[in-house]
Amino acid sequence: MFSRACEYGIRSVLFIAKESQNDKRPNISEIAKAVDSPEPFTAKICQQLARDGIILSKKGPSGGFYLEKDSPLLLIDIVRSIDGDSIFTGCCLGLSKCSATHPCPVHDQYEAIRSGLKRMCQNTKVMDLANNLEEGETYLKL
Repeated sequence: MFSRACEYGIRSVLFIAKESQNDKRPNISEIAKAVDSPEPFTAKICQQLARDGIILSKKGPSGGFYLEKDSPLLLIDIVRSIDGDSIFTGCCLGLSKCSATHPCPVHDQYEAIRSGLKRMCQNTKVMDLANNLEEGETYLKL
């Protein structure tokens, strides 16, 4: 459902959040390796996320990317930074005029999925997901 860039962005931010809990600031190379993403693509995504204030960065020898430990960041913030709101508002068949009054063949079924996805993203805290990673309950790559 998410674009490839958004998938890598979410995984990258979750890794950064996990590392931030241990006072670490991973660099692009470490992030790319941890989330199985091409390094140049990871760099581009992290730069965009940093510009949008989703993640923080520090330059220099002890630099890297990080989040504050008490960050209120939600999953929807990452999705909006990379993919915008189109996943929550657009037609799943890509029709530009799809609406409740002029629905595509799967409009009603997709509306429930789209609403559920938005609700999940609005209610999911990045730091909660990072805690699950830290405790070994979830994984970013197998």
